[in-house]
Amino acid sequence: MQANIAVGLIETSSIAKGVETLDAMCKAAGVTPETHLAISKGKYIIIISGPVGEVESALAKGADIAGSFLVTRHIIRSVHKAVLAALNKRVKAEGVLEAVGMVETKEALPALFAADAAAKAAFVHVAEINTGRGIGGKGYLTVTGSVGAVRTAVSAAVKAVGEDAIVSRIVIPNAHEHVGEAIF
Repeated sequence: MQANIAVGLIETSSIAKGVETLDAMCKAAGVTPETHLAISKGKYIIIISGPVGEVESALAKGADIAGSFLVTRHIIRSVHKAVLAALNKRVKAEGVLEAVGMVETKEALPALFAADAAAKAAFVHVAEINTGRGIGGKGYLTVTGSVGAVRTAVSAAVKAVGEDAIVSRIVIPNAHEHVGEAIF
């Protein structure tokens, strides 16, 4: 299910310029900052949400303010609602833990794209999306569900960002209860 809102992502190569960019983006349009934080290598990431037009306006302003410090900017239109719910936090699944899937990305922001593709490809529970917080600038996502659904979701996640953006991917069928304790 989709949330009928867009998510905009900006990464800068300067923490100070990132904070200035966030301020300009919030002043330029009616958007909600979902995540904004310094990650390793002196980078700053900003993830905003709102109506597509507002997010596009904020991204344009952000890119203008970031200038030469802009590393990347992207938009996801009609983001899956489970993605926003699990962004940089853990969301406990109900019931038996059949399978666990994880995709680890080389950079922080591709984890968000991968999670959106996974949630749209199969009926899975998005347990967590980490966009670089405390893990050296990498990203990862965790999904749970039936073995087939988790396999489909992990494959879709990898396809969405490309093999060269992936560090590792796993699917654990019949995950031990301690794995459930570790991810939730």
